[in-house]
Amino acid sequence: MQIAIDGPASAGKSTIAKLVATKLGYVYCDTGAMYRTVTLMALRAGIDVHDADAITARLPELRIDFRPTADGQQVLMNGDDVSLAIRQEDVTNNASAVSAIPAVRADLTQRQRDIAAAGNIVMDGRDIGTTVLPDAELKVFMVASVEERARRRFLDNQAKGIDVPVEVLEQEIAARDHKDSTRATSPLKQADDAVRIDTTHMSIDEVVTEILLLHDDREQTAATK
Repeated sequence: MQIAIDGPASAGKSTIAKLVATKLGYVYCDTGAMYRTVTLMALRAGIDVHDADAITARLPELRIDFRPTADGQQVLMNGDDVSLAIRQEDVTNNASAVSAIPAVRADLTQRQRDIAAAGNIVMDGRDIGTTVLPDAELKVFMVASVEERARRRFLDNQAKGIDVPVEVLEQEIAARDHKDSTRATSPLKQADDAVRIDTTHMSIDEVVTEILLLHDDREQTAATK
């Protein structure tokens, strides 16, 4: 089964997707981390994040791997652990520009489909249910208020030693929402057959439970066909 979880920045997609995948014994693929890795590659190479040709030219030499760990997973860029580096503010604020490049989306979409073809998977991102896995058996669109998402990112940043005022985070998240939903290539939008879950006032366990119930429902429906 393929489970696609989409939604805006800091809606809790990755946290929820990891837990759902663990409970079901499915593979987890963090597509946002893949776009962040391309962004980090461009920044470290001194490439303008709007220079589509220069970034595209580097893609063939970029290897992105995920390595399971006791508390989640590591993201590797050509063998180097960049799990923390891709969460820094410079990467966060430039990832939308890089992810809007058609050639980057085409390259990573194919990589993501290859991963999904290997077996049961939970994949989260911005366009999983609409573009990457349009035939996924379960599609979830997670949302939360800008204020709540900023609060979550603030707490997450504090745990990582990153100090950015919550007011700044609210502005950045709102700007990211606009960029993601208005870009020409694979904009952020809810798939017609996706289940919308507003996590603003929900605990992590509540969201996970709701998705597991949806999974069981889809599984039972498939079994009766």
